[in-house]
Amino acid sequence: MSDRSRAPAMDSAVVEPQPASVSTQGAGERPLRLLVLTHYYPPEVNAPASRLSENARAWVRAGHRVTVVTCAPNHPQGKLYPGYRNRLFQREVMDGVEVIRVWTWIAANEGFLPRIANYVSYLVSVALQLWRLPSSDIVLSSSPQFFCGLAGWLLRRKRRPWVLEIRDLWPESIIAVGAMRRGLAIRALEAIEAFAYRRADLVVPVTDSFVGHIRARRPDGPISVVKNGVDLSLYRHADPAEVAAFRDVHGLTGKFVASYVGTHGMAHGLDAVLDAAERLRARPDIVFLMVGGGAERERLAKARAARGLDNVVMLEQQPKTTMPVIWSASDAAMVLLRRLDTFKSVLPSKMFEAMALGVPMILGVEGEAKALMQDARAGIAIVPEDAEQLADAVVRLADDADLRGRIAADANAYVVEHFDRQKLAHGYLNTMRGLLDAR
Repeated sequence: MSDRSRAPAMDSAVVEPQPASVSTQGAGERPLRLLVLTHYYPPEVNAPASRLSENARAWVRAGHRVTVVTCAPNHPQGKLYPGYRNRLFQREVMDGVEVIRVWTWIAANEGFLPRIANYVSYLVSVALQLWRLPSSDIVLSSSPQFFCGLAGWLLRRKRRPWVLEIRDLWPESIIAVGAMRRGLAIRALEAIEAFAYRRADLVVPVTDSFVGHIRARRPDGPISVVKNGVDLSLYRHADPAEVAAFRDVHGLTGKFVASYVGTHGMAHGLDAVLDAAERLRARPDIVFLMVGGGAERERLAKARAARGLDNVVMLEQQPKTTMPVIWSASDAAMVLLRRLDTFKSVLPSKMFEAMALGVPMILGVEGEAKALMQDARAGIAIVPEDAEQLADAVVRLADDADLRGRIAADANAYVVEHFDRQKLAHGYLNTMRGLLDAR
């Protein structure tokens, strides 16, 4: 086992993120004005929304002004959240962050053309509303999707650097899951991708594994890895009474609960959960909990019903505020992706949430994610999409309380040391401030 005190590995070609501090304002330094472009933001609950909102809150608490430009919330079903309308331009304030929502073509997270229309309409709306956006010192735009990332280029100025955050390798990932075939459209997207990498003043990928791909398309210029983390003030053990009530309502009381929480999409290979549940029909003390929405959810729900898998409980996407209750009610966290080479470079954000609550992981992801989990001693690794190994791992954890206890302690200690979102956010901001200081 590796030295647990060392920091996660960094490619020598990248810029080291600046160290975090309690406040990112030194003596005599003025507060920064940040303009953040993101396709997703709360009340949406996916990983991009969590990362951007948690960073924005940390920056506001440190005394900076943050304005977010996003869509009316509708992910993943393409239906507006209650209380929202899809207007040309609207403002609200959330946790001290000014949130501007622009009109987009609303579409569910499935189907190529509707989603492309949704993505491109965001870029067009930002272009049309440039004159209404507030002044800023730094522009930060985040992928996915890539058209949102590219929108930052529209706001780049000589004295206003553009930071491009890369959460996913587009278009490589959409080819990998079979959403598009290589052709003229993909070549056009690759040209846009390379253009954005070259023109950004700083590129910020969320994993070390992305660096080589980006550097091949960005021969010069800084790249700084800022990985995902977890808001430790939110992801704490929930009230035992709330946890007991959740278990009671969903028929989980007295059972070992193996949970998958997140998008049910083409990338996740969740048929393995149903297959593992089939193998464990004879264990009435074990239940599989699947929480979330996505393009594959309806098909999976029909398959569960057709196979009569009463040991699988499926819940729709839940508000982010309920996540600590769901994780606290879980005895194991399934973190799963399909067995594709492109996913060896990703770090699913739910890993950090599970570690924060000391929920042992069953990780069906190879590459950087597996290395991190093993370094943290945070769970059991399986071959992606292997239902037999998934079932065996569930049984092993269900039958060994001591193992669960050891994993819980190690995982929590690791995430507190390395992946506290508050510390990562301050280090991130210090790195961006360095861009201004260099001009």
